[in-house]
Amino acid sequence: MRPLLDLVAGARPNFMKLAAVVRALGVDSSLDYRIVHTGQHYDPSMTDVFFEELGIPAPAVYLEVGSGSHGAQTARIIERYEAHLLQTPPDGTVVFGDVNSTVACALAAVKLGVPVAHVEAGLRSFDRTMPEEINRLLTDALADLLLVSEPSGVVNLRREGVAEEKVHLVGNVMIDTLLHQLPAARVRATARRLGLEPGRFGLVTLHRPSNVDDDATLAMLLDLLHEIARELPLVFPVHPRTSAAARRAGLGDRLTEDRDRLLCVSPLPYLETLSLLADARVVLTDSGGLQEETTALRVPCLTLRENTERPITVEKGTSRLVGNDPARIRAAIADLRSGTWAAGEEVALWDGRAGERVVACLVAWMQQRGAH
Repeated sequence: MRPLLDLVAGARPNFMKLAAVVRALGVDSSLDYRIVHTGQHYDPSMTDVFFEELGIPAPAVYLEVGSGSHGAQTARIIERYEAHLLQTPPDGTVVFGDVNSTVACALAAVKLGVPVAHVEAGLRSFDRTMPEEINRLLTDALADLLLVSEPSGVVNLRREGVAEEKVHLVGNVMIDTLLHQLPAARVRATARRLGLEPGRFGLVTLHRPSNVDDDATLAMLLDLLHEIARELPLVFPVHPRTSAAARRAGLGDRLTEDRDRLLCVSPLPYLETLSLLADARVVLTDSGGLQEETTALRVPCLTLRENTERPITVEKGTSRLVGNDPARIRAAIADLRSGTWAAGEEVALWDGRAGERVVACLVAWMQQRGAH
């Protein structure tokens, strides 16, 4: 009997990372797997469509945890994943990224003696006000196998005293999925469908608490987007969290006015988003994944954060940290306009084969543990 691994996904970015590993597992017959969907993101527009577009099999297990505070959601995931493990334990649990599902399932597994592998280990923003940073630190402390996407992750884990034999630099599985899906995304021609000219519009995403939870900050950013859009049309798929924050702050009208220039739309499926990303002149975002994707596509990226756990995107890529400071954002737009933006470089191991390296590490890991 082949070793059985649980592949745990709970939120939108997890699915894109998991897809690359599933494709590689489909080629390597050494391991069995089952997908565990925690239901952390439960809106069909942000989950179900990914399984269809990315060719991911339907989840074998669905925990249906839904939304809630960090503590409540994390507790529900631990409780429900533990119950699953007690009933049908796997030989190992594989978690992805840095969401609540990542740390919760890792904790439930290790407490029951199930070894854990963390894909995208070692990333650090060094900002503990970010919930994701706490999730990263705890998951890496719990994991037996740490699979790293960029060199900074190896440095961070070494600094934290993680044993060298646990750490493997495998590359970026998110970029695997991007490269695999890019031809299909280009066929969508989403920009033209929305009335936008390729290379002559910007793409915006906002969802982090530092940008949307404070009414004054959100109002300032929305005003700034309208200002930028007067010169360069922007398309803004509005995250549910951001939409709710705008309504609470009485800013809902800022998402509906001047739609010819600032086009606010509902969250888009992955292929539609990737189609826009590939055709964009610039991206303004507080997303970690988009920092990586813009680097791979050599698209200028204004990262609306004061720090990043993905420093390679600034060092070698096309991302610049601008926070939510209007002066820095305007200066970056001016540099873009003048043509002085860094062109970016190729990042080692972001070559579309990270999933294969992940699976090779998982196979060796199971063999070392003597899994049946």
